[in-house]
Amino acid sequence: SLCFPQKLWKMLESDKFQSIWWSEGGRCVAVNKDLFEAEVLGREGQQVFHTQKIKSFVRQLNAYGFTKMQRDIQRSASLPEFLAEEAAASAHSQILYYYNPSFNRAHPWLLETCKRR
Repeated sequence: SLCFPQKLWKMLESDKFQSIWWSEGGRCVAVNKDLFEAEVLGREGQQVFHTQKIKSFVRQLNAYGFTKMQRDIQRSASLPEFLAEEAAASAHSQILYYYNPSFNRAHPWLLETCKRR
């Protein structure tokens, strides 16, 4: 069974989920809170994480060293990512951004250093 950071990475690399994506060129995790609750946490019988509450998911992020980021003005360089962020923002949904220096799309080998505190 995969640990939390591995599950998160696999989810981000999958095209099955619309509620969570790489942001800031693969340095941050972006979560559309409302959509994530419905799409991921609300799944019956096939849960990805052992919780149905966004607070518990955020607690897991914090336990593995992720910190909440304030959204800055800088936009993504890639057009699809930019459009996804714009669409999410215009949907008036709450987008949460989390950063961990050991969780970087460009450096997958750092994933094994992402340990629970």
